[in-house]
Amino acid sequence: MPQLTRLFTPWKLCGFPISNRICVPPLVVYTWGDESGCVTKKHLAHYRALAAGGAGLVIQEATAVSPAGRLTLDQLGIWADEQNDGLRRIAAILHNAGMPAIVQLSHAGAMGAKPAYRVSPSGTPAGASGVRESRALTADELRAIERQFIDAAQRAVRAGYDGVELHASHGYLLSECMNPAVNRRTDAFRADGLPVLQRIIQGIRAVTPQGFVLGVRMGAFEPDIAAGIRNAKQLEAWGVDFLDVFLGCDWVAQIERPVDYPFTASVYGAKRIREAVSLPVFAVHQISNGAQAEAVLADTGAAMAVIGRGSLVNYQWGNDVKAGRAPGHCLNCSVCRWKTAPDTCPGRMLLDHKRRLARQDET
Repeated sequence: MPQLTRLFTPWKLCGFPISNRICVPPLVVYTWGDESGCVTKKHLAHYRALAAGGAGLVIQEATAVSPAGRLTLDQLGIWADEQNDGLRRIAAILHNAGMPAIVQLSHAGAMGAKPAYRVSPSGTPAGASGVRESRALTADELRAIERQFIDAAQRAVRAGYDGVELHASHGYLLSECMNPAVNRRTDAFRADGLPVLQRIIQGIRAVTPQGFVLGVRMGAFEPDIAAGIRNAKQLEAWGVDFLDVFLGCDWVAQIERPVDYPFTASVYGAKRIREAVSLPVFAVHQISNGAQAEAVLADTGAAMAVIGRGSLVNYQWGNDVKAGRAPGHCLNCSVCRWKTAPDTCPGRMLLDHKRRLARQDET
């Protein structure tokens, strides 16, 4: 078994002890909720299992700041007081596992659940690769959305969370706002200088207590790596606490990586951004086993290796890796079974089958 010294080294995030370098990212769980945006028993069972799985940090899935900001109609929400009881229970589950409770705040923008919800800074045309048609937001609407993010952070404090992560990747609204290839505005909501992010970050700092964790999931290619590095430096200057790096607006991202680079473009983007900033950077994408996670940490200098699909295939991913057991892996199905019927996930079923065979061999 390879030595996983980096992966299982503790550290602190804004003073909160983190037991290792494994992070379960915000993973939207489909079909478990309803249009109320409230937490269900299935959500609670899911987070109990993730929190007990050996990761040092679990970030709660993308949670919508408004009904119109939903990616799916059954997405969790943080826009109304009636949602607070369930949110408080998730925060308590994470605390009971010895980790800070951090929730990702999201507005889907052009990727909204219904045509009427699909908005963006400048509008997006029908037929654009990877994006839905959307209308341009007015200045008043953008101001209201900025306020929704700030209000959601304040609601997170009341629900017992220790921090929030702003979702500014995947082509969702904040990602669109950051990207000059998508955001063509020339007013106070332009892409240059990230004024929307600045106002949200400063607004959140004004209504949350000292020590409240504020991270950003950002795109490394927004639209290219040079812009991603500039954005990261700007976010660092505004005092964010960590950067969780992915790709960006997929339909305009100019993705690059050296042909001989051993990991994905997202991991390469995290490496380049970590070289440019001093705050913690999280590296994510197709990290499938402990040895690979260790190698990603060594190569990038990242603070955390983010294990998404692997954590869904195997809730015990961290514990299994630490014990030297094969944790299983995602089989990259053309249509993810987790989105419709988690119990039929082929990766999970294959792992269970292999372990049943191993137990039979032992007896």
